[in-house]
Amino acid sequence: MLRFYALSTQPTLFGEMSLIRNWGRIGTNGQTMVQTFDGSAEAVEAFERLERAKRRRGYAAADGNLS
Repeated sequence: MLRFYALSTQPTLFGEMSLIRNWGRIGTNGQTMVQTFDGSAEAVEAFERLERAKRRRGYAAADGNLS
């Protein structure tokens, strides 16, 4: 079963930073979770921590080749 996991950061309208996580099976919209942080440093730290955890579980950067 092919799955995806995407992470991104985005500023909010109130000067905070959001970490947006999107995951699911390839071909679906999947699920989304948004976490809001007071500062960008906290959001980047959470981003990097999640990225390391997902890479340990076998997720890899998309190369466009799904074979």
